[in-house]
Amino acid sequence: MLSQQFITTVARYHADDRVATKLWSEVEKHYTSGKRYYHTLTHLENLLQELWSLRDCIQNWDCIIFSIAYHDIVYNTLSKDNEEKSAAFAAERLKEISFPVQRIDQCTAQILATKSHTVSQDSDTNFFTDADLSILGADWEVYHEYTKNIRKEYSFYPDLLYKPGRKKVLEHFLSMSRIFKTEQFFSRFEENARKNLLQELQVFSKS
Repeated sequence: MLSQQFITTVARYHADDRVATKLWSEVEKHYTSGKRYYHTLTHLENLLQELWSLRDCIQNWDCIIFSIAYHDIVYNTLSKDNEEKSAAFAAERLKEISFPVQRIDQCTAQILATKSHTVSQDSDTNFFTDADLSILGADWEVYHEYTKNIRKEYSFYPDLLYKPGRKKVLEHFLSMSRIFKTEQFFSRFEENARKNLLQELQVFSKS
């Protein structure tokens, strides 16, 4: 579904259909890398699914489609600037299709916002980052599978290094007054997300 949305959106700004297909093929290639287990096309489809029912609340749907597609396009678990590189990648490609400069800026801001997931003055950004975190509030079985896939992506780290880092991430989210910024995501996922995070934290404490 995302492929159709992406290609249709690109076509609104560039007359050559081959460009839209080429850009999607590039996105697909990055997200199907053998080193990815969670940050895959499935993750992108989940974001689209979460936001689809809320599209009437979103002011710039085209921007959201591009933010979904490009927000993790650069993903190197050894790097700390994946968001910055992904935003720069998106900006370059969106300039090629003559996407309006103001919207490119909004798209890159949304991608950068996935680094901290803090409240934004832009409501579309809050919807986007909430969707990015929606996995935290999934049923435990789904959440637990997510944690295993994240561990695979960081498999080069021994438990001695991985567990303290993961624990820090869990505690960071639990320390937030609200994990989800929008009422729509807060009401659906906040309570369960905190239960999942605490349960994972308890597993670390026992091991």
